[in-house]
Amino acid sequence: MDKHRDFILSPISGILTEVVVSNNGIGDGIETYPLSEYIFQSVFLKMTGFQEQKMKCIVWDLATNDYFYRYKRYTQTPFGECSSYKEKKDIYKDLVELITNFKPNFRAHRDIDKRALEVETLLEMKAIFSGTNLSSWSQNSYIDFENDLTVIPAVEFITEKNLFEPKLQEKYELLYRHRNRCAHNTLSYQENLPTLNTLLKTNSKNDNYFVRFTLLVLLDKIFTTLYMEYNLLLDEN
Repeated sequence: MDKHRDFILSPISGILTEVVVSNNGIGDGIETYPLSEYIFQSVFLKMTGFQEQKMKCIVWDLATNDYFYRYKRYTQTPFGECSSYKEKKDIYKDLVELITNFKPNFRAHRDIDKRALEVETLLEMKAIFSGTNLSSWSQNSYIDFENDLTVIPAVEFITEKNLFEPKLQEKYELLYRHRNRCAHNTLSYQENLPTLNTLLKTNSKNDNYFVRFTLLVLLDKIFTTLYMEYNLLLDEN
């Protein structure tokens, strides 16, 4: 239990800090550009894997403490890899529901400071990437990210009924598709020639690594906040 708790409470942003520090020595000259996609893809997959394991650990802890929940999630409707938006939304709802069992008046959209989560996430991301070779390698994407005031608007997450509202769901869907492309190496045999329909639907401002990293960090903070609340109430009871 304590091992799970330590892991669940460890921030996913630590992975980003590690990759920035480990890449300081190679510079950002033109000779380093061939490394960029490899490094971005590697850290992205490491983060998605980290988050999937964290979701599974949360479910395991909840099931350890609640037999009815254990039956529900390990017999009736078990989770898969915990990578899709639907699975993350269901785990979010499970956490909120179990919190309200201890604290009936708890309302996530009202009791969690969403604006603070938004500001904290964006400031952390900019502090990690500003002036690094990672931001230089993908300079246009980073500038788009840095200037976009609507990357993760507080009105779009932890609402009365949803983990994410449609705009953030769309961004997460782009993230999830890229996760599947990288994880299953589909880019290795697909020609790098998207159809015109694909080009029309693509929003490059949202389909880049800095937005993906930000969404993963935001989700991590949301689940960590709820998990801490759940454990506080569990210990009290």
